[in-house]
Amino acid sequence: MRIIPAIDIIDGKCVRLSKGDYDTKKIYNENPLEVAKEFEDHGIQYLHLVDLDGAKSKHIVNHKVLEQIAAKTSLKIDFGGGLKTDEDLRIAFESGANQITGGSIAVKDEETFKSWITKFGNQKIILGADAQNEKIAVSGWLEESDKELIPFIQGYQREGITYVICTDISKDGMLEGPSFDLYSKILSQTSNLKLIASGGISTFDELPKLAELGCEGTIIGKAIYENRISLKQLENYILSKV
Repeated sequence: MRIIPAIDIIDGKCVRLSKGDYDTKKIYNENPLEVAKEFEDHGIQYLHLVDLDGAKSKHIVNHKVLEQIAAKTSLKIDFGGGLKTDEDLRIAFESGANQITGGSIAVKDEETFKSWITKFGNQKIILGADAQNEKIAVSGWLEESDKELIPFIQGYQREGITYVICTDISKDGMLEGPSFDLYSKILSQTSNLKLIASGGISTFDELPKLAELGCEGTIIGKAIYENRISLKQLENYILSKV
């Protein structure tokens, strides 16, 4: 299972929110590149970079941060937050994104999202399936849609999607543990899905459990920043799997 630390960006700074609420913003570092380099120094190869300004303004904003991290580390970056147009994608990929994540766009403009899968291929496009009570949420989680989570994922699998990041919003940033039951349910009702668990990771012991369920990766945010999980523990976990 891939270990994917998260860096969320507001005003070019590394922050975390609770349940996607911008009013709960906590700044952890003024310099995201510094954070990314520290991840890399501990053997981490992947990064989940979220442009929270972009999510709010519905177009890419913090691409300079992406560019800087991509140029000065060898991390494979998946980038998301407010990507709505072909131009946004062009900027993201030219700025060094390895993959992009589309969430709201996959709900609100299916044709555009499907065209991205066709144009860039399913190794480059990740479906962001963020859910509250198994209903898909959009627009930086400010809105709940009427779409059911698992049929939504299955529908996009038929379009060729293999990578899905699923965040249970009720868990995100709360450090209360991930949604094991939800991930188990998703994996039991899909096949050949590369499911990336996100939200709620609070202790190191949860990682082997997610791996056992069959998650392809897990995104860890606040647990790292609040020193609940040390980078040394993650380094040892990665080395033990080599």
